[in-house]
Amino acid sequence: MERSFGLLFYPKKDSRGGNRTRYIYMRITVDGLNCHISTKKQCNPKHWNTGIGRVNVKAEGSKEINDELDLLYRKVYEMKKVLAENNDPITAENIKTLLMGGSLKKTRYMLMEIFKKHNDQMAALVGREYAAGTLERYNTSMKHTLSFLQYRYNILDIDVRDLDYEFLSEYEFWFKTVRKCEHNSTIKYLANFRKIINRCIRNGWLLRDPFLGFKMNKHEIEKTPLTPLELQALKDKQFETTRLAVVRDIFLFSCYSGLAYADVKKLNRSELIIGMDGEKWLITKRQKTDTTSRIPLLPAALKIIDQYSNHPQCVLDNRVLPVLSNQKMNAYLKEIAELCGINKYLTFHIARHTFATTVTLSNGVPIETVAKMLGHRNLKTTQHYAKILDIKISQDMKSIMNKFL
Repeated sequence: MERSFGLLFYPKKDSRGGNRTRYIYMRITVDGLNCHISTKKQCNPKHWNTGIGRVNVKAEGSKEINDELDLLYRKVYEMKKVLAENNDPITAENIKTLLMGGSLKKTRYMLMEIFKKHNDQMAALVGREYAAGTLERYNTSMKHTLSFLQYRYNILDIDVRDLDYEFLSEYEFWFKTVRKCEHNSTIKYLANFRKIINRCIRNGWLLRDPFLGFKMNKHEIEKTPLTPLELQALKDKQFETTRLAVVRDIFLFSCYSGLAYADVKKLNRSELIIGMDGEKWLITKRQKTDTTSRIPLLPAALKIIDQYSNHPQCVLDNRVLPVLSNQKMNAYLKEIAELCGINKYLTFHIARHTFATTVTLSNGVPIETVAKMLGHRNLKTTQHYAKILDIKISQDMKSIMNKFL
């Protein structure tokens, strides 16, 4: 849809000056771009009323001229309506073409072509403006979109002007039934898809937003961090197999540092430094957001680092810890939770929540400091991670108990 529209009639300037009869032109302006069309009508400039864009009614022949201009005015808006109804771009040139009796050259704007171009441009900016994980997410979204087109319509591409609310409803249903995605995962994929749609709208390729009225709300999910007792049980547990002990140690390191799985996996020894306070710090860029996390290391985290300093995999790859694939880590964590008597669905991401809540906030670390260590750009994100425990509420309220006896 156009952002601005203007229609103006005016007598064309004559370089010779004077009150010679001049042709009346019409100027159509859409989003700052205009075109000029001759009305074939003429008038003396001294009879022209600039305020209303018409010939003064007292001038000879004014009614015939003004009636013609009124007719053209209505035709312009009719052509504008035709363009909108046909889902064609509303531009000054397109309106002019229809007014002159011509036909529009139909340009096809294909969804998968646009999606691929977007991802190719993103790939060229990985490491500067985008993280590798972001590109991977959009590539996955593009594959899902192609799979849906094949499944639902038996096609490999579609003109973006054919996208509507019904298309999105079908796409959402496909994620939840065929792909077996949970609601929040479905909304994440649709949010990626929406960026491509917004690109089409901004370029004028798509005039109606198919997401208009489409609900994109996520369901609130309670992510419960480990309690101090559960964290201690995990730490004290003796495992018979080395693989479980290694996974437990890496998980604990994340609990003590707040790093996400991807950041622990890529953690290089060069990112361990001596801070301005003389203590060991961890300074690393988050893979997901490319923001920097600056974390003073707790003794428990340092102990785990030292424990694996001579591990063959760490020495070979110059990594801090011998991290397995995310899938294996989460599979082993379920086994570990059972053995430790932890009645929670344990995934690696719970470690980050545990750091934010159990390790830092509940021990009096300000939320601004926690946000900096987690590498968050704003406190809203941190508040999502940092669930305030009842014990913290109790501690805060005790400070005012004596005032309200």
